[in-house]
Amino acid sequence: MDELYALLCESLTKELYQIVISGIRKSTDGVCIASKKKVRPVMVKGQLLFQVSSYVGKQIFHENRTGGEAAETLSADFIEHYRQMQIETRTFAADVLASKKGKLTIKRKRHEKESDRLPELSHNRVKNYILEEGKPAPFLIDLGVQTAEGKIVRSRYDKFRQINRFLEFIADIVPGLPKDRTVHIIDFGCGKSYLTFAMYYYLHELKGLSLEVTGLDLKEDVIADCSRLAEKYGYSGLHFLHGDIADYTGTDRADMVVTLHACDTATDYALYKAIRWNAKVILSVPCCQHEVNGQIACDALEGALRYGLIKERLSALFTDALRADILEEHGYDTQVLEFIDMEHTPKNILLRAVKTSKEAPQRAQSDRLAKTLHVHTTLQKLLEEDEGDLN
Repeated sequence: MDELYALLCESLTKELYQIVISGIRKSTDGVCIASKKKVRPVMVKGQLLFQVSSYVGKQIFHENRTGGEAAETLSADFIEHYRQMQIETRTFAADVLASKKGKLTIKRKRHEKESDRLPELSHNRVKNYILEEGKPAPFLIDLGVQTAEGKIVRSRYDKFRQINRFLEFIADIVPGLPKDRTVHIIDFGCGKSYLTFAMYYYLHELKGLSLEVTGLDLKEDVIADCSRLAEKYGYSGLHFLHGDIADYTGTDRADMVVTLHACDTATDYALYKAIRWNAKVILSVPCCQHEVNGQIACDALEGALRYGLIKERLSALFTDALRADILEEHGYDTQVLEFIDMEHTPKNILLRAVKTSKEAPQRAQSDRLAKTLHVHTTLQKLLEEDEGDLN
């Protein structure tokens, strides 16, 4: 508990973005426990406090505490009731996991570069979105998210939040993108491309970067529609192509690779190409993962894997854990983040990987996990084939 308390004391400063506590660990004997808690810094009458939001059923309860008070109550509460805690600050990120017996595992990672994004400290917070309410953006109007006057359509507010959440992830990595030349971005499995358009609008229109963005998808009608819209908006650096991720040979380099909801092993092919191209940034939101589900076999997990739904979800999580380990082993500083609040969908984990100058660790973690689970993924096979060709 001392280590957790110290971590919270270090985190509870004006540099904090957010702390998320979730996963009730054990029976509470009828006591009403919040399913999730979120913590953020606020300024109240010139004093730095921390707003703790507790989610109980459909209600949210707020209370403000000093840093010391928050560290003491949150550490005790976590030890007693919860399984996981995620901490994100401007300078570092940390994950805390608690076993059934209460043993804590703390992993922290210092950001190579301090984020330009400042924490929001207002008490009665009006969210300052990257895409501002009241400022019309042509793709948001066509998407039905905004009116022609820039007002957000009430029924589409979740989509507006999701787009802005995605752009926040991009905002954090903008300092790592080249400023002296055109930035090359590949978006695999772009679909209807509302996030592709948002990314182009933000990086080119708002940040002034010179871009060449290629969106790739299997659906010809979708690609035709996206191409028409790009021409309509005058986005000369945005192009859409019909094709399969696995067969794409249109370039041999990219500064950033994006793959959002590319199904099953398509995500593996996208990550493989990004690693081969030595891409500076990778943003991946996987979905529909079946490969590990068809292979996984682990005596220690037998009691959980016998239930189809649990096996499916564990397989998806282990797939993303393997992918994150492999990216780390290829020189990427990798984070596993929540794309949007998990109550909307269980399939919105985002892998954000940034290439570093650090020496990559030996390939041991991913091998160990794969052997424990008796799985061999497409991403592993593709990279092993490369190694075989080199030998």
